[in-house]
Amino acid sequence: MKRVGIVGLGYVGITLAVALARKGCTVFGCDRAPEVIAALAAGRPHLFEPGIAEGLRQHLNERLHVSGVLPDTPLDAVVLCVSTPVDPATRRPNLEGLRSAAHAVARAVGPDTLVVVRSTVPIGASRTVVLPELLAVWGRARVAMCPERTIQGQALRELEELPQVIGGLDDASGEMAEALFSQLAPRLVRVSSLEAAEAVKLINNCHTDLIYSFGNEVALLAERLSLDPMELIRAANLDYPRPDLARPGFVGGGCLSKDPYILLASAETVGHEPWLIGNARRLNEHLPGHVARRFVELLGQTRGRVDGARVALLGFAYKGWPPTDDMRGSAVVSMLDVLRQAKLTLIGHDFLVAPDVVSRLGVRPCSLEEAFEGSDGALVVTDHPDYARLDVASVLPRMRRPALVYDCWRVLPIAAVRRVEGIRYASIGLG
Repeated sequence: MKRVGIVGLGYVGITLAVALARKGCTVFGCDRAPEVIAALAAGRPHLFEPGIAEGLRQHLNERLHVSGVLPDTPLDAVVLCVSTPVDPATRRPNLEGLRSAAHAVARAVGPDTLVVVRSTVPIGASRTVVLPELLAVWGRARVAMCPERTIQGQALRELEELPQVIGGLDDASGEMAEALFSQLAPRLVRVSSLEAAEAVKLINNCHTDLIYSFGNEVALLAERLSLDPMELIRAANLDYPRPDLARPGFVGGGCLSKDPYILLASAETVGHEPWLIGNARRLNEHLPGHVARRFVELLGQTRGRVDGARVALLGFAYKGWPPTDDMRGSAVVSMLDVLRQAKLTLIGHDFLVAPDVVSRLGVRPCSLEEAFEGSDGALVVTDHPDYARLDVASVLPRMRRPALVYDCWRVLPIAAVRRVEGIRYASIGLG
């Protein structure tokens, strides 16, 4: 398994491409977005992920090739890493990109090439969407489902550390997939079918979404009880031998914001309505709007009015740690309608999200220093570690006091913030 094609060069595809090239494979990556191919062909990553830029410098045009199409040469395997979004209105999975990719693969290679589904799909889609496209051209096929389970910001490391789940159409397909992924991972987890592997990815992510939602449930309850949710969670977790409670916070990203809907759609096809998955997702989607409304309420209490107040939004990516520039499922985007309705003057900062992306959201980009100068409020949305390094004794006095600092992840030193005269501190569930 030394010649590998990868269809789709987003987060999943480009990290796998670099990881395989580093292991000695010759990788042919393709993507239908011309701007993605142009950037990668020039050695410029089109997204932030540690190690990708270095991988391009080391392997581009040698062991790593990028193009708009797969090469006209034999390949041992082709891995489908295309996006499988859900419709924003209906929350139904859109699998046309997956179908189109399988159709293209069927015309580019032959039946002796293993086709691996790496994209997150509804249970059954590898068999009902990908396989028919291959059989229509080849008459027979080798197919495996090997879900991607890495975290953004640590993907290259996790590709070599996490077990790789493998479900084959048949024994031969599974064995070929094992030969491919044994080049990367220290451990392979073989499951019984394509469907079992599809389900593993979905239940992993839905479980994560559910765990985080309970931390948010605690925070919303504590807010009503005038208690500190982090005090409760720390006390509950300390030396207690049951699963830890998660801290409150936003739950976004390309996976957690859509995979619960993909699993819900899978359950619907067999007449089952899950008890927890949908409610956990709805709670996590409720939180950004709740925080925005609470921020406006507290700002009004602090200043007496909110019209025209200058507010700095710190952190536009969906998460701050591990750092990323990914805006999918970003809390800020969900907050903006509430903040605009309050007629706030919004300025914004992020360490990785480009200023033009911030501008397109209707927020004026600013430097970190400018964020506090003359501002009436600051909303720290992500837990990027450089926000924790702020010298609050120096920057907060630049605000127009009385001012509100709402620190969603409690990255700022609370005691130091409260020592600054005229600054009110709040956080999720606290304030």
